[in-house]
Amino acid sequence: MMWSYILKLVVLLPLVCGLLIGCLYLWRRLEARMPGNQGERMLKVRETMMVSTGTKLAVLEFEGRRLLVSVSRAGVTLIDKVE
Repeated sequence: MMWSYILKLVVLLPLVCGLLIGCLYLWRRLEARMPGNQGERMLKVRETMMVSTGTKLAVLEFEGRRLLVSVSRAGVTLIDKVE
């Protein structure tokens, strides 16, 4: 009875620890890609809004300026700048 418990412990403990380490590694790697956390980048996406199918408006911040751009299948168009 005791040997089966020790055998399960020897097999399952490293498996659980490996899964924990793998999850922590993936979390750190994917954390920078999350929308809320953009890190220390020069260009930050402040807000996006879907206008119609295939067209979005986005507010970008770059060097203290805010830019309003339209993003569609045809490309990106600057609409307005605010200092």
